[in-house]
Amino acid sequence: MIRRVALLSLHTSPMEQPGSGDAGGMNVYVRELAAALADTGVQVEIFTRATSADQPAEEHPAPGVCVHNVFAGPLRKVPKEELPALISSMVAEIERIRSRQPHGRYDVIHSHYWVSGMAGVELSSLWNIPLVHTMHTMAKVKNLHLGPNEKPEPRRRELGELSIVKGATRLIANTGTEAGELTDHYGADAENIDVAPPGVDLEVFTPAFRSRSRSERGVSPATFHVVFAGRIQRLKGPQVLLSATALLRERRPGLDLQVTVLGEQSGSRDFDFPALVRASKLDDVVSQLAPVSATELARWFRSADVVVMPSYSESFGLVALEAQACGTPVLATRVGGLTRAVCHERTGLLVTGHQPEDWADALELLLDDPATRHDMGRAAAARAQSSGWQRTAAITADSYRAAIASFIGNGRIPVAHF
Repeated sequence: MIRRVALLSLHTSPMEQPGSGDAGGMNVYVRELAAALADTGVQVEIFTRATSADQPAEEHPAPGVCVHNVFAGPLRKVPKEELPALISSMVAEIERIRSRQPHGRYDVIHSHYWVSGMAGVELSSLWNIPLVHTMHTMAKVKNLHLGPNEKPEPRRRELGELSIVKGATRLIANTGTEAGELTDHYGADAENIDVAPPGVDLEVFTPAFRSRSRSERGVSPATFHVVFAGRIQRLKGPQVLLSATALLRERRPGLDLQVTVLGEQSGSRDFDFPALVRASKLDDVVSQLAPVSATELARWFRSADVVVMPSYSESFGLVALEAQACGTPVLATRVGGLTRAVCHERTGLLVTGHQPEDWADALELLLDDPATRHDMGRAAAARAQSSGWQRTAAITADSYRAAIASFIGNGRIPVAHF
């Protein structure tokens, strides 16, 4: 029986607003997975690095979920590249926190992203319990999709991920594609990988009140409304959307068009999105807004004719799932987890590559066929009903049990008390 899980998300807090800084789909994943596990009776303790002296030692975002803010290193946000130097101090602080808990032990560690995985390997040895790890993104895969002037992920990260694959008892991939990348690029044993697709909060992301969401956001019935939601960086492809939009306007000079971008600058400061908007002469149709809450995000999705994801790499494409749950078709790159999240020509369209002409063609196709958009939206909402976080939690719990069984089978018996 799984009683208590130590969940590591050290490089970014699940309490942060997705779409800002380094916060994105993984933050949502960690928070929602923890809540869904807690609903089954598992006590979940999340460890994340504190970035401000004002943060409390503990936060409780949901019943059965405790977030420990680990005070290690500078009390400010630091670049991800600097976090590996803090791993030892984070491990020491996590152990101090563990030693002060009344229960004093965990059944399994579940780490997210490579920095947490490196800490997880140390804690697994220290606590004599199994480690389950989810990569979310991988250095070798990201380096295959670098844009102009983008720096490759450091060799230290590649080596760290290799050591995690070797040190973890089991690995969880978000998609079958990601599982294949773990075996192909990191030599992982396919028998030690579980595929747990991410979920969607079906109480928040619903297709109801689409017309009201549209009118409340000032979008007229005749406007073709395109929404992009995510961090503003080359990897997410907002520049592709701008180029495609400019082409579409050239083809349709009188088009009533609105493009809403929800997100903040992330990563390289050389990527100046507002300047790209001006250079594309799209100031009158493109609006960039700050990231919003899940409830407000759902309203924006419901107000859209299409949600666009021109990403160069996506481990699972949570935005695509959430948009479709709102009854909105998704136009996405045929890459990574998006190939699973979007059913081509049923719940949206998948585009191969990033040529602006191809993206403009796809936008134009959806623009000219509102009946198909409507049918895709209905199919998307129906398909989303089987993608709740409860399913993700059930598969994850099975992976925990398999990790514990394997740990014992290899002669390593988890200790009852520390």
